[in-house]
Amino acid sequence: MARIKLEFPNPEGHTLVGLLETPPDRVPTARYALFAHCFTCSKDLAAATRISRALAARGIAVLRFDFTGLGNSDGDFANTNFSSNVADLLAAASKLEEDYEAPALLIGHSLGGAAVLAAVHALPSVEAVVTIASPATASHVQHLLSGARGQLEETGEAEVQIGQRRFRIRKQLLDDLDQYASADHIRHLNRALLVFHSPLDTIVSIGEAGKIFQAARHPKSFISLDKADHLLANREDAEYVAETLVAWASRYLGLGKHGFEQSIGTAPRVAEKEVLVTELDTRFQRGLYTHRHQWLADEPKSDGGSDLGPTPYDLLLMSLGACISMTVRTYARHQGVALDDVEVRLSQDRAHGTDCRDCEGEHEGKLERIEVGLNILGALTPDERIRLLEIAARSPVYRMLAACMSVRIGFEEEPSAP
Repeated sequence: MARIKLEFPNPEGHTLVGLLETPPDRVPTARYALFAHCFTCSKDLAAATRISRALAARGIAVLRFDFTGLGNSDGDFANTNFSSNVADLLAAASKLEEDYEAPALLIGHSLGGAAVLAAVHALPSVEAVVTIASPATASHVQHLLSGARGQLEETGEAEVQIGQRRFRIRKQLLDDLDQYASADHIRHLNRALLVFHSPLDTIVSIGEAGKIFQAARHPKSFISLDKADHLLANREDAEYVAETLVAWASRYLGLGKHGFEQSIGTAPRVAEKEVLVTELDTRFQRGLYTHRHQWLADEPKSDGGSDLGPTPYDLLLMSLGACISMTVRTYARHQGVALDDVEVRLSQDRAHGTDCRDCEGEHEGKLERIEVGLNILGALTPDERIRLLEIAARSPVYRMLAACMSVRIGFEEEPSAP
């Protein structure tokens, strides 16, 4: 894997420094993620490093960076607050989008989790959010500063001990935290959410995870980290988070339900608008790759395959059905037709395994006819139903196949007379 150093300015003009963990050459980059570290930590925290590298090994490039005044980034930590952390996070996302691709996944550890929950509303590219040992709101940090509150009120600044280090902070940090006492923004995430937390966390209690989970709407998931500590110092804990995170995210980031896990580590690079098919065994199992997606083709066990994926004929029908469904939906949306749902059921009477075995025979296998049935639901007039059927017959894949063979398209069940 390669680590690429990135530098970018924050809104105050300070230079922030980050590392982009990229997948190895043999693994295509599926999506990009942004990792926000914990309060007073840095991008080089062991857990952040291990999780980022583990995700990169599985096809998700991860940018982790130092907030203002921490690690290798410029600026004075004493002049920062939670709002500036959110602004730094947005600056990092902008850098990713400018140089590579906008992040689809946000990951936040501890206070970094509260930051991603606050920042996600300004990042329309984000499809999924993950928090690790995170408080529900930034105001949770105030208890760490309680001993310095008197001095902050009197002089405006104080030195505090956080973990093994001492930091100088100013009263504006406390004032800023007061603005983030509500968890209402979590209720309106409108993204898939995964919450990791350990019941033994002594820094941020698991009750904070409960607040996040209760405030959020579905889809949301919670995974207990059992005996892990707050910083995930144990390598196995960090790797477990990465493994389960990828499995969960694959559902929301389009990583592919079939074939993704098998092809990890061996997936070839594929150019945009190109498709590659490779042999995964010496029988029928084939890897199917595009620039961003991975899948499998196979044959049923009755034909000597492993039945781990659709047959080539099945894939052909799926392609046709998907194109018809997309075309009908696009037309209905543009024309304001009250289409609730459209199902496309397709069939043909040949067996690919048999045709494949007999391909050298005198009677060459040929797919002569495809039956397509549409089930259109909604408060539609008879004329609108007929029009949608006509539009289905204008879908690009249908027209391409119909020029070469017989494809019959009609309603699954003819509508009864009004």
